[in-house]
Amino acid sequence: MHGVAVLPEGLELLGAEELIALGASNVHPLRRSVAFKADMACLYRLYLKSRLPFRLLRRIATFECDGPESLYQRVQEAIQWKDWLHPSKTLRVDISGFSNHLPNSYFTALQVKNALVDLQRDLWGLRSDIDLQCPDLCIHLHLNSNKAVLSLDGSGGSLHRRGYKTAIGLAPLKENIAAGLIRMTGWDLSKPLIDPLCGSATFLIEAASIALDLAPSINRKFCLTGWADFDEELWEVEKELACRIVQKEKKCTTIIGYERDENIAKQAIHNIRAAGLHEYINIENKEFKKLRFPLEKGLIVTNPPYGKRIGFDEDLDLLYQEFGSFLKRQASGWELWLLSGNPTLTRSLKMKANRKFVISNGGIDCRWLNYSIY
Repeated sequence: MHGVAVLPEGLELLGAEELIALGASNVHPLRRSVAFKADMACLYRLYLKSRLPFRLLRRIATFECDGPESLYQRVQEAIQWKDWLHPSKTLRVDISGFSNHLPNSYFTALQVKNALVDLQRDLWGLRSDIDLQCPDLCIHLHLNSNKAVLSLDGSGGSLHRRGYKTAIGLAPLKENIAAGLIRMTGWDLSKPLIDPLCGSATFLIEAASIALDLAPSINRKFCLTGWADFDEELWEVEKELACRIVQKEKKCTTIIGYERDENIAKQAIHNIRAAGLHEYINIENKEFKKLRFPLEKGLIVTNPPYGKRIGFDEDLDLLYQEFGSFLKRQASGWELWLLSGNPTLTRSLKMKANRKFVISNGGIDCRWLNYSIY
């Protein structure tokens, strides 16, 4: 089967590496996506174990499309819909890309839906209901000029939602982006990992999950279980293997988060417990200036506010100044990775980055910056 993993911009190469490690073949990084091939067992494994994609799409048809009429016809001809979409199943249609022939995504989604429900009425005299939140079958159409790719989304919702984030901060970092950024640090799991401005603890939860080899979507409800060719026995085998690989007895290194806001610190603790990681992550309701670093040198990872959603630049400028001064006094020999969405504020650290990587975080153009602290 041909598939596409939809990824955060900046994490395409890491996403390709992850897919290869999980058994995918013919892997080709693209912009904000990675194309791949997989058999059914591998596809199931990708859904259960991949950390970086937003979505995994299984291609079912590719066709030329020069307007609403040809779209309607081609969708109906794509597969044997009578095997895939009984009127008892709910439906959702997602659209991405752009075509001059179909410039309005809402109208395009409506046309795909009409093609399917009209076919259902012809077959059964009934039609599927639309469910935007938890559909039985999720269909994705990608447009590129006059070419269209029709796919199935086996998750039905974004894979970045792990399920543990029942409580989030004001400007949450998406789980898959946090996992990718942790991977970029090269953290070898043996060194201490600290977030002095941890917010809802996304970095720390994803880091601990990587260290323990937890399958991020093992408890998720997937709509792929309603596919016409769903292999329940193979699915259960892959789920069992995903669980078996988890090494819960493995000792996690020191993972600590500091958060001065009491309510946000409580949210972080709530999220950590929801993820089942309270034995591995320690949250302190204190400001970063009270942080006492372990003797063993390690990594500092953090996503401080940068004034786009919360805070004001004048207040944050002082925060960055104080944070940089504190690190130089207390964390000599440590390595810092900081997600920045405001270069003016980052300059207030008075530190020079060794490396920088372009990352899109919630539509904000960011840099993942690496510093050696002296």
